[in-house]
Amino acid sequence: MSKYVMIQSKSPWESGDLGHFYALARELGQGENEVTLFLVQNGVMAARSGATDVGLDELLGGKVRVLADDFSLRERAIETLRSGVRASAIDEVVDLLAGGAKALWH
Repeated sequence: MSKYVMIQSKSPWESGDLGHFYALARELGQGENEVTLFLVQNGVMAARSGATDVGLDELLGGKVRVLADDFSLRERAIETLRSGVRASAIDEVVDLLAGGAKALWH
């Protein structure tokens, strides 16, 4: 089993190739892998309650854990998150990386 941290910094509405990144997360999560998608900077825009992002919808409720950077959320005044997304400090990502998780950044 491998561990992956996938860091998404772009809003789904500003990046046309984000669907490929979500698909990779989904594929990695279908196996025995532990996959965490960490939304940071404008990536947290898709995590707000009421946001529509088909690619993220397909990940929520599955094997991929979805976290949203608490600092980025505060910067954008996002207080309510979609079901399946949890606010997290960057420390959690650092701990995963220190524990040997492989990182992918988009």
